[in-house]
Amino acid sequence: MGPELRRRGITRLARDGWGAGRSVWDGDVGERELVVEQLVVRVERAPVHVARVLGLEAGADVLARGRRFVLDGKPVLLASSYFPADLVAGSAITRDDTGPGGSYARLAELGHGPVRFREEIRSRMPTQDEAARLGLGSGTPVVLICRTAFGADGRAVEVNEMTLDSAAYVLEYDFEA
Repeated sequence: MGPELRRRGITRLARDGWGAGRSVWDGDVGERELVVEQLVVRVERAPVHVARVLGLEAGADVLARGRRFVLDGKPVLLASSYFPADLVAGSAITRDDTGPGGSYARLAELGHGPVRFREEIRSRMPTQDEAARLGLGSGTPVVLICRTAFGADGRAVEVNEMTLDSAAYVLEYDFEA
């Protein structure tokens, strides 16, 4: 794999990117080859912690989108996104290809475009499954990012749980004082 992947945590989520039909990954990968694989899209019962963040009752349905991101032939990220099932039913978010601008652009078309995000970052050693799916060597920790997207009414419209290969990333947060 080439140089570390610089994840620009603030600029990548700006509305002028996904609102113009670009992927949140565009600024991160440049001309490098990014492949999304192991895609799973299904309605399932919300994990308890996800239901709580989304303001749903325990056992409520969510649309879950699971995927693995491979950069230059090397797995770098596992991601699971959860949306309130009733909010996205029948939309392109339920399809494998969500279209230009991705899920955030589709949420905007539904009248629930994100206006604010919160990311929580932790690190730990990977589970056996995570190590296998990311092709991690012994002793390589993972970085966990849990992002919540909020609509204009303050409602959480997505929870995205990401597991990153810590050796593949630089996390960059550039903002005004």
